[in-house]
Amino acid sequence: MSGHAVKEFNITWGMVIDLDKCTGCGACMTACQVENNIAPMVDASNKMRTLSWMLVFELHNGKPAPEAEIAYLPRPCMQCGNPACVPVCPVVATDKNEEGGIVSQIYPRCIGCRYCMAACPYHARYFNWEDPVFPKGMEKALSPNTSTRPRGVVEKCNFCHTRLLKAKDLARQTGGNPDGLADGAYMPACAEICPTGAISFGDLKNAEHKVSQLSKDPNAFRLLEKLGLHPQVYYVSKREWVRKLGDNYAAGDKAGAEKKHS
Repeated sequence: MSGHAVKEFNITWGMVIDLDKCTGCGACMTACQVENNIAPMVDASNKMRTLSWMLVFELHNGKPAPEAEIAYLPRPCMQCGNPACVPVCPVVATDKNEEGGIVSQIYPRCIGCRYCMAACPYHARYFNWEDPVFPKGMEKALSPNTSTRPRGVVEKCNFCHTRLLKAKDLARQTGGNPDGLADGAYMPACAEICPTGAISFGDLKNAEHKVSQLSKDPNAFRLLEKLGLHPQVYYVSKREWVRKLGDNYAAGDKAGAEKKHS
């Protein structure tokens, strides 16, 4: 889908989400909204103007009872190694130069053209149709670490980047290595709040981090790998029908699909 080369970083922050543990409770969505000061929607019934950096999808195996099964798939920004959103932005409001391979979104530069939204196959970007308005009293509970965004700009998950900055500052203060954070020192709100431990987070290139090991699980997969975007978010499921819904193979690539799912 994108002809640009994959950018490599010494540290690559990533997620591994166990879909067999996820119950679809939505705690990750709530934590994301609180952490990033996402205002309640003016009209929540208007699904064309939703704004949720983390969204949980419901998956079905398509079989009638008693063989029917359901799975839940949390979907943050994939922080692609070869992002389709970056080359289409005319004002460089989004880029793949953030430390750890996080795809940045620079709100003061964004002109709201929404080309990045059209390019993202994961629908992980959202246009802010309204100025943020918080119910009376709620302004006292807003996070001081994250600025609110005005209407007319595109928003997205950034792996709670402010938490990375705080973790690096703490490492400097305590004599640690800010460029080699220990496993768990930096944790996005969604991973921290998950009641079942379905979301793991860390450096995919650090063998001492749990996510590095989980990403190599035989049942691990990434969404739409056939597009060549190299997401930094992995999913794990022992259920074959769940893995197949990742839609990772181009038409006719039956042999590759059978090998992957055997």
